[in-house]
Amino acid sequence: MGGLFWALGLLPGLWLAELGQAPPAPPAKPGPAAPAAQPKLPATNPADVELLPGPATLPVTGVFTLAFRLRGGVLDKYSEFPELDGFKKTGKTSTTTTRIVQGRRFSDLTITQRYVPYGEGEIVIKPFQLTVNGVLLRSKAAIVRVGPALPNPGSITKPVNPTAPLQAVGDLDKLFGKPKPVLYEERADHAFLAVVADRPRVFVGEGVRVGLYFYLKPEDQALLAFHDFTDQLPPLLHELHQPTAWQEPGPEPSVTPDTVRHLGQKYLRFRLAENLYYPLTAQPLRFPPLALTMVKFKLLKKPEPGQDNRLAGYKTYTAPGLAVAVQPLPQATPGGPVAVGRFELQEAISRTKFRVGESFTYTFGVAGQGNLAAVLAPTVAAWPGLDVYGPEVREEPAPGGGRKLFRYRLVARRPGVLPLDSLLHLTVFNPNTGRYNVLRPGLRPLVQGVVAAVEPLARPADDPFYGPALAGADTTMQPLDVYRDVRRYADWLLIGLAGVAAFGWWRAGRRA
Repeated sequence: MGGLFWALGLLPGLWLAELGQAPPAPPAKPGPAAPAAQPKLPATNPADVELLPGPATLPVTGVFTLAFRLRGGVLDKYSEFPELDGFKKTGKTSTTTTRIVQGRRFSDLTITQRYVPYGEGEIVIKPFQLTVNGVLLRSKAAIVRVGPALPNPGSITKPVNPTAPLQAVGDLDKLFGKPKPVLYEERADHAFLAVVADRPRVFVGEGVRVGLYFYLKPEDQALLAFHDFTDQLPPLLHELHQPTAWQEPGPEPSVTPDTVRHLGQKYLRFRLAENLYYPLTAQPLRFPPLALTMVKFKLLKKPEPGQDNRLAGYKTYTAPGLAVAVQPLPQATPGGPVAVGRFELQEAISRTKFRVGESFTYTFGVAGQGNLAAVLAPTVAAWPGLDVYGPEVREEPAPGGGRKLFRYRLVARRPGVLPLDSLLHLTVFNPNTGRYNVLRPGLRPLVQGVVAAVEPLARPADDPFYGPALAGADTTMQPLDVYRDVRRYADWLLIGLAGVAAFGWWRAGRRA
């Protein structure tokens, strides 16, 4: 019996031994030789691709770069470099570097994208993504500080008087090494600075939009750049101020130009300043000549790959002065100040049925183009049996105008038609027609019901509770300093209680 168990225990071991040994392979039959397998190029690993950020600071005449480096691989495809706010794409370069390590040759490929700044200041580089051979590269946000052009004595000729009407061009020699000005050529540009008004003549109180713009042809973008814009702009804004006009600021200056047509030709228009003026007197609005200094580049006669191919200098552009005539308003009917603009009446009422003694709201307002600050709330004329409360003013401004509403709360004490058109009105002057318009309500609500009898107020002596209480009240006069005496007594009481507590604490200590 024991031999049987021994044999059964030996069977699993023999079975496992057979599984561990593979059967011998049959001999291979002779045949044609198989072609050798072609070695596959190794896939680009994330570590083989590196994103190279640009410099943190550079002059306005410098170049900002973004690049990626591919180590030991073959460039298949990559996505386009991003567009950066405040910069203009200029060109792209490719550099290959060969390294020999332990007898093996490695190649590094660097692709660089070049950007030219539009002007000085701090420019935020937003995060972007770049795909190289299927590898996704992510960049973090950064701030690039663009400063003034590099000072080089004897090479920069800044204008002595930026407001002078003459234009001057100076070279920035030795900016990139030691360039020879003879190798550069100056190309004519078609840019100009102008102060533009949307109309040559206005009435007193009528709005006129005046802006300072820099016009540039699209093909001249590589020739010019803004110079020291943050320091040049405040004096220009000060010169645009008018002491005899109500001024509303327009949109902020923008580095993104608008495409316009001037004299039938296409221009890029940069908005440097734009304001809306409402003359308060009949004196004309006078804007003096203004000057703006720009960086102008000379171009290399024979461009070389990988070089900037530009030589920076200065050029001053002058805008001629401008005057806007102001006409006085025609003789107006008496009634206070008049709003000037193209306004229309807007009115609303809170209900459709009106009862005596019930309050309702009536909204009277204007909407259109004009100075909303000059639109004053109309006064409601007195009317027997009508109580008027308000108004509540709500203003909804819009570019060059908007809407202004006056909300009144009315309570009618008598039945009948409520003549709102006779109770309030607003006089405005329309500059398009040159006439005064009187805006009156078109609603005449009908108040129904009967006049409620005015009951006299009940006397306190007739009240069942307060009458007997007032009759039996003590009429003795009380001194004015009674509360001060009560406070003094309370202070002495607290001091006494504190003394008793201290004495008890001292006796308890002695017994212990």
